[in-house]
Amino acid sequence: MHEALFYHAGEDKQVSCNLCSHRCRIKPGKRGICGVRENRDGTLYSLVYGRLVAENADPIEKKPLFHFLPGSFSYSISTVGCNFRCLHCQNFTISQYPHDHDGQVTGTHRSPEEVADAAARTGCRSISYTYVEPTIFYEFARDCAVLAHERGMKNVFVSNGYMTPEVTRDLAPLLDAINIDIKAYSDDFYKKVCKARLQPVLDSVRLMHELGVWVEVTTLVIPGWNDSEQELREIARFIKGVDAGMPWHVTAFRPTYKMTDRPSTPVETLKKARKIGIEEGLQYVFEGNVPGHGGENTFCPSCQAEIITRFGFSISDIKMTDGRCSSCGTIISGVWQGEQKPF
Repeated sequence: MHEALFYHAGEDKQVSCNLCSHRCRIKPGKRGICGVRENRDGTLYSLVYGRLVAENADPIEKKPLFHFLPGSFSYSISTVGCNFRCLHCQNFTISQYPHDHDGQVTGTHRSPEEVADAAARTGCRSISYTYVEPTIFYEFARDCAVLAHERGMKNVFVSNGYMTPEVTRDLAPLLDAINIDIKAYSDDFYKKVCKARLQPVLDSVRLMHELGVWVEVTTLVIPGWNDSEQELREIARFIKGVDAGMPWHVTAFRPTYKMTDRPSTPVETLKKARKIGIEEGLQYVFEGNVPGHGGENTFCPSCQAEIITRFGFSISDIKMTDGRCSSCGTIISGVWQGEQKPF
């Protein structure tokens, strides 16, 4: 066990957890919504510090981050647990593990040093905290992130965006990039599908951007839930209001977990979403989970030249020089160190 950050004790040994926007009030012997932070006699503990259930060297494009060190690999780690209860979670076997196994917590013990060593050994240029909501293993992620920066590596969160503003401000100096899900643009969706709220997510997107973290946004487009033109336009307008150069990934849903009553997302729906994003003024909109249709490539917003050619998580060509379009010289938003050497 490891004492948690971002909590304070109250009366009768009850504690208030301020890690995420649920702000759970936890009685002695009980846990927060995430299932992995427990009040023991008035002290809040993380039950998953260094207990990893996933360790992989992934293409950074898998996060997905398309405008951050393209062609590089990121050492990706996760524990069990999550502060959302999404009906369509593709990683439910680990995100919901404590809830589905009578509170059990599993994982292989790792130290921050071991994670940083593994990242360096596998040639990764960053460490990604991913697969479940990484905020729930914040203490371990933070310690790894400090070591990563000391060793010249970057840090990446793949997140639902539900961390509190105080956590965002603590994390931002250590974080280089984040992909945040905007799962829908209605509280009704968040309440029914995720057991959460929309506004904290929007606030996190804005604040991360304001604090200088590279932000990309993903929306999993689910037939009948969030695929209407109005909702897609609302998401696009919100992103445009933050930064027109912020990439938006509109990705295809596949039936899974407790949402098997919906069909997979048609390619035509993703093409419609991409068109809407561009109409609303976004410069970079990508179709995800449907490789080979051309919607995963980066185009110059000025001359429309194809800047980065992708197929799935692989890059076959990059036509930029010092972060500029090779055809017209327009600055392409992103983090591009070494962009001329995809692999």
